[in-house]
Amino acid sequence: MSVSAPLIVRLLASSVSVAGRAGKIVRDVMSKGELGIVEKGKDDYQTEADRSAEKCIVASLSKQYPKASIIGEEDSSVEEGEVSPDWIVVDADKEVLGLECPASLKGVKEEDIVVWVDPLDGTSEYTQGFLEHVTVLIGISVNEKPVAGVIHQPFFKNQTGGEVKMGRTIWGLSEIGVGGFTPAPPPGSLIITTTRSHSNPVVEKALQVMNAAQILRVGGAGYKVLQLLEGKASVYVFASPGCKKWDTCAPEAVLSAAGGKLTDILGNFYKYGASAPKPNKTGVLAAVNDELHSYALNRIPQELKDTLANK
Repeated sequence: MSVSAPLIVRLLASSVSVAGRAGKIVRDVMSKGELGIVEKGKDDYQTEADRSAEKCIVASLSKQYPKASIIGEEDSSVEEGEVSPDWIVVDADKEVLGLECPASLKGVKEEDIVVWVDPLDGTSEYTQGFLEHVTVLIGISVNEKPVAGVIHQPFFKNQTGGEVKMGRTIWGLSEIGVGGFTPAPPPGSLIITTTRSHSNPVVEKALQVMNAAQILRVGGAGYKVLQLLEGKASVYVFASPGCKKWDTCAPEAVLSAAGGKLTDILGNFYKYGASAPKPNKTGVLAAVNDELHSYALNRIPQELKDTLANK
């Protein structure tokens, strides 16, 4: 890897490569059919794919960036020799390595960085066969703010001629832009994307006030943000404390690099420092531009915002 590239660019390039390897692990576990499902809490599942993909990501990035803080959903502590050598990725994506680094991030040191990892976003959907909803998320934050991120779709089918290649990796870098997909403008009518499996009366109330033409109910924060980026939905609304920092760090980084905005339901940005509380207690509100975000924020009644803020 080119050590001449600035640290943030190198870390993003490494994350793109390791996300692809983690995605292959996720596919391999599914093809073997032994998911090894463990229930961590109500409607909160973990599989062999979550555990193995996280070990791959944490071990690979820790080896190359030992001073960065890496926080994974499954809380994997990886001992030397515990991870198969086949899972250690030290390659870096060549296209990303060639990116310019924003001036504001050129002086960043390893110890300034916190990496938030969700090795398998959409575990519930993974176990139920909604495989297109599944993503691998690697978010990179500096000074508590997401500055770069990777969203990898293990089960995305790339059709080239007669050949089908599995997997797609989308990335974003603050002030530079996004890659790995073709951004599209928002749909002509208001389409909301929201949770498929974690609804409640407050979540539904927030959806009703939007006056949307259509509501899409899908799994995973990564997949919902992809729907915004690809013009399939206008706004992502989730008025509940169900998400965690590893669910939103990468999606927020990619969305903001594309000119979008992700906040809580009150319109406040989350902080992604190493000591930040992991739950996103005041929900998620995201849109591909400021105008749609402001529209959605103003539609949500103050009473509903107060309900969430006081939970």
